[in-house]
Amino acid sequence: MKIKNQKLSNDTFFSEREEVLQQWPTGKEVDLDDAVDHQKKIPLTRRFGEVLARGVEEQRTLIQPRAGVALTGEHIKLLQFLESQGEADLLPTTVDSYTRLNRYNEAENGIEKSKETGRSMLNGFPIVNYGVEVCRNVTSALKKPVQVRHGTPDARLLTEISIAGGFTSFEGGGISYNIPYSKDHSIEETLLNWQYTDRLVGWYEEAGISINREPFGPLTGTLIPPFISNSVAVIETLLAATQGVKDITVGYGQCGNLIQDVSAIRALTKVTREYLDKFGFHDVRITTVFHQWMGGFPQDEAKAFGVISWGAAAAALAKASKVIVKTPHEAMGVPTKEANAAGLRATKQVISMLKDQDLREIPAVLTESEIIAEETRCILAKVEELGKGDYAVGTVAAFEAGVIDIPFAPSRYNMGKVFPARDNLGAVRLLQMGNLPLTAELKEFHRSKLEERAKQEKRPVSFQMVIDDVYAIGKGFLVGRPR
Repeated sequence: MKIKNQKLSNDTFFSEREEVLQQWPTGKEVDLDDAVDHQKKIPLTRRFGEVLARGVEEQRTLIQPRAGVALTGEHIKLLQFLESQGEADLLPTTVDSYTRLNRYNEAENGIEKSKETGRSMLNGFPIVNYGVEVCRNVTSALKKPVQVRHGTPDARLLTEISIAGGFTSFEGGGISYNIPYSKDHSIEETLLNWQYTDRLVGWYEEAGISINREPFGPLTGTLIPPFISNSVAVIETLLAATQGVKDITVGYGQCGNLIQDVSAIRALTKVTREYLDKFGFHDVRITTVFHQWMGGFPQDEAKAFGVISWGAAAAALAKASKVIVKTPHEAMGVPTKEANAAGLRATKQVISMLKDQDLREIPAVLTESEIIAEETRCILAKVEELGKGDYAVGTVAAFEAGVIDIPFAPSRYNMGKVFPARDNLGAVRLLQMGNLPLTAELKEFHRSKLEERAKQEKRPVSFQMVIDDVYAIGKGFLVGRPR
């Protein structure tokens, strides 16, 4: 096994860097000294981490959409529209699927076809193909900070061009951008790739440039028990901090039960800080992101706004640092810029109304939060044990043993024995626990919660509950009850 959770030496990093920059011609445009000079000229109002931190100080949950199209001019217009008409606090550049798979020739074809047809033939913005100068044109055309959002198992070249191109935040991680997205990438392979990305961010940090990093919280976005996603977030945070990253936004995908969602963000913040401090990373800044519902959406726009508003309320009441906003066209494919802006404005309205309300300290949240924190510590302790103190080694072993097991993931490196279902109040619990290292008391807690639901519905606890729950919100409900 090559992976170890130790900071890459300069010799190792720069040797690998020579190969990375040769993956596509635009890699040759990246000059680190020039990139540092460019980043230093970006005002604080357009630096992602600084704007997030200011929002935390002001107790405001900031809003951010997803968005990306193939042609540069259209992409800039789209982001400017979301900035002005959507009132977005933070902006994205979502990368296309070919770039995510390092298939740059096909991305190039998509750019050409987009020029021919006059409409985007890619489902995002092909950063690698365009290179540094085009990215600088995008980021400098906007008043708000811009983050790169993607889904790439090997994002090394993408990171190089993105940061040199003026983006000040970069999403992803070696677990969260592998297991939920890919079938055949080994966990060791992607952890190595993301060590490079995080070491690059750490190098900029040493040069006086802080780049915000954000592990992808929702994972598969389908009934993920909070402690599973929280465990992955903490691990990816520790791995990033080892490489010198100082500004990390940990995330969570909405499950739908308000108490559980608020508790999950509370526990995530608490345990992430706890483990960073445990390993001496006291100077790493932690913020949080709440992702609005990632599962099936109603096709009816009015009903979709209901789902969006519920996610906005949960984010506001949990005091998340920011919320990733969905659109009322979620069930119908790529949204119009108008629909995207409408989702943002609806979210901002709810967040503004709930600014002065806080559910983090009510008894039900304190109880659920401690359960989630205890479950998360069970996973982390076993990963640490398997790795003999090394979280990178331990993560590879944990996936092999099913100690980390992400529901509904396509990866063949994921055991796939864990199945969640909702309890009688809609909180996500475990129906099948696989090899997760929970205590006997925690396992009994999950069983009892599902038995309560089964008794209410007059049916046995079974896999049918899982199926019913997956489709429930698209049908207008949270819990998939027999009807």
